[in-house]
Amino acid sequence: MSPFSDPQAVARYADGPVRLVPGFHALQQMAALLLAEFVPADGRVLVLGAGGGLELKVFVQAQPSWRFVGVDPSVEMVKLAKATLGSLAANVDLVEGYVDTAPEGPFDGATCLLTLHFLPAAERLHTLRELRRRLKPGAPLVVAHHSFPQGGREKARWLHRYAAFAASSGVPPSDARHAGDAIGTRLPLLDPEQDVALLHEAGFEAVELFYAGLTFKGWIAYAAP
Repeated sequence: MSPFSDPQAVARYADGPVRLVPGFHALQQMAALLLAEFVPADGRVLVLGAGGGLELKVFVQAQPSWRFVGVDPSVEMVKLAKATLGSLAANVDLVEGYVDTAPEGPFDGATCLLTLHFLPAAERLHTLRELRRRLKPGAPLVVAHHSFPQGGREKARWLHRYAAFAASSGVPPSDARHAGDAIGTRLPLLDPEQDVALLHEAGFEAVELFYAGLTFKGWIAYAAP
C-alpha cells in the first residue's frame, strides 16, 4: 500500500518534508515568486501532486487573487489538503487523479513539486507533455524533485548526504539510513542532465536551475510556442 493511502501516514505527512528536504519552506516561497514573474493578477495555476496542501497554502497566501487547481491521486491527501487550506480552500479546486484528470486549461502557470521522482522516465515525459499541453505559450512551469548523479559511487555519496541531513534534522539515524536506501532502490531516479532533457523534449524552453538542496534540484521552464 502506498504511504499516501494510509490515513495515519498521511496525518504525519506535514512533519516529513521539513526534515527531509533542505530549504523546504524556501522552495515553496521561491516557486511562488517565480510564478509571479509571469502569471497575471487574475491568473489560473495548476498544481500537480498537490495532496497535503502545503504549497497550495503558501501560494494562496502569496497571491490571493489567483485561482488554483490542485491535483493528486490520493483521496487521503486531498482530504488533508482541504484541512490544511481551511478557509483558503475557496481559492482552490481540488481534483483526485493524475495529470490526465486535470482540467484542460489553458493555465497561466503550473508547479509539480516533490512528485516527478516517483515516475519512470516514460511516465515522467508523458506527465510533462500533458502539463505543457495545458499551459499557455510562455507560461512558467516550476518543478523540483530528487535529481542527482546516478553513477555507483556518486549515487551512494549523495544518498549518504541525504541520510545525514535527515538525521541532523531529527530523524532517527537508522530511519534516515533506511530512507536513503529506499530512495536509491525503489525510485526511478534520473540525473539532472536527463531531467533537463525531458523538459526540452516535452515542449519547454529556457530551462533554468533555481534550487539545489543535496539530492533535490528545482527548475523553472517555459511552455514553448
